[in-house]
Amino acid sequence: MDAERRRVLSTAAYSLAALTLPSERWWTEMAESGQVRAAAGGRTVSRGDVDAVRDMMSLFSRVDQRRGGGHARLAVVQYLTSDVASFLHGRYADDILRRDMFTAASELSYLAGWMAFDNGEHNVAQHYFNVAVKLAAEANNPAMAGHVLRAMAHQAIDLGHHKHALNLASASVDGARYETATPREQALLGVVYARALAVNGETQSAARALLRAEDDLAAASSGDDEPGRVFFFGEASLAHETACALRDTGDLAGATAQFRRSVKTRKASSFTRTHAVTLGYMGAVQARQGEVEEACATWTRALDAMEGVRSGRTRQVASEMRAILSPYRRRSIRVVQAVDARAQTYLSTFA
Repeated sequence: MDAERRRVLSTAAYSLAALTLPSERWWTEMAESGQVRAAAGGRTVSRGDVDAVRDMMSLFSRVDQRRGGGHARLAVVQYLTSDVASFLHGRYADDILRRDMFTAASELSYLAGWMAFDNGEHNVAQHYFNVAVKLAAEANNPAMAGHVLRAMAHQAIDLGHHKHALNLASASVDGARYETATPREQALLGVVYARALAVNGETQSAARALLRAEDDLAAASSGDDEPGRVFFFGEASLAHETACALRDTGDLAGATAQFRRSVKTRKASSFTRTHAVTLGYMGAVQARQGEVEEACATWTRALDAMEGVRSGRTRQVASEMRAILSPYRRRSIRVVQAVDARAQTYLSTFA
């Protein structure tokens, strides 16, 4: 990106207006514009080029899962705006190849947005999510569009824009976006929809959506032709999101049980960032239940997992630890002092 583009992104604010869903006609027009853009000329794009973009997506996704969105995001953006952008203006042997490349580009733009979201750069995240939605529409790939709308809903939930989150999540599971997705992706869309219902006080609807997401994930199998973008979503991720939904409906015991399930079933060495966040959230729920020393034990594990992770969400977890423990600081409780000091040290590395 040139200097002016960087300046605009660094000074722009997260926009609620930008969360307005486009009309049905817009989706059709975007699919047509993708065909026009690809037919304009440029380099010849091969199947190997598509595979290369997918390989880079896989590589960067795994770095994000282990180390957080603060690592390598600019490298993702650079690859997207140089190599991948040139592919989008290239020539294709057929429309299937074109759609696959536009989908791969959408996935990479989504990843740039997700990494920015994870790192607390919400205006930048929104920009790349919007680009990803447009590319998914140009690819005429409803499931990919649903995947991005789900991420936008997740971001809106975290930022407290609950009505907007529900609109986005509802759109992600609407019609072909849900119907053309694989069972694993359907479960991912569905559990975030459940979370959006939960934060809007629609408890019964949230419970039904959670059950449906469980059923969808149970229907997934290794033989499915799944897109690489859902590699991370399994029992541990479903349990994490379920726990968040239960927490937001006031079911703290149920939330704790699901957080424990998430921790138990996750491969922490591959999904370190989310593992740390899950432990952080679980500790906060335990503290709300009056189990402060148990919360500190959980937070100690979270802080262990945060070593080497650069993520706005892990920073938020550490800040929340300190806020919850602030009334206990003068009581000379050793475990409280130890966790508070470690959280302060972790936060100081980002000052």
